[in-house]
Amino acid sequence: MTLDIGTGDGLFVYRSARSHPTQFFVGIDPNTRPLQKISQKIYRKPAKGGAPNALFIQASVENLPEELNGIANEVHVHFPWGSLLRVVALGDLNELEGIRRVCTTNAILKVTIGLDMQRDSAEIQRLGLLPLSPDFLSGQLHDRYLAARFEIIEQSCIPPADWPASGTSWAKRLKDGHTRKLTHLVARAI
Repeated sequence: MTLDIGTGDGLFVYRSARSHPTQFFVGIDPNTRPLQKISQKIYRKPAKGGAPNALFIQASVENLPEELNGIANEVHVHFPWGSLLRVVALGDLNELEGIRRVCTTNAILKVTIGLDMQRDSAEIQRLGLLPLSPDFLSGQLHDRYLAARFEIIEQSCIPPADWPASGTSWAKRLKDGHTRKLTHLVARAI
């Protein structure tokens, strides 16, 4: 099962489910309003755009449903904001452990963070975020993920031209922000 935490409008889950009909995809977000249209769409017949292998759940990263414990073999976090951004960019132990709780052993966690230091300065300051420098990523953040039983196995910056490949609406919207830096992390549940 693939889990998308902070799914937003659910487009990533919907497209993935349509492309991979033998796999199950779950989108989680505390705000259901952006999910209203896509939630109705998944219940159509597959020939009419339905995705019977997709599901959306209203929940936050702080309160992931216990029913998901140990069943995700892949977890995605695309362009997080607010508390979810704090969790993945600072390595907040309690919530990272919550994400680990829903993972199988060897599950893959893929995180994509897109920040513009000027445009997003108020949110960066409010959350107490540190610059996602290579030293921070391979040092403090690596150690914090490890404490939550995730081993960071890849870290990279993605150029704006490659952002739409993530399959999310936010990637397309944010692509024009020339000063926005996109950081991609891949971690393995241990």
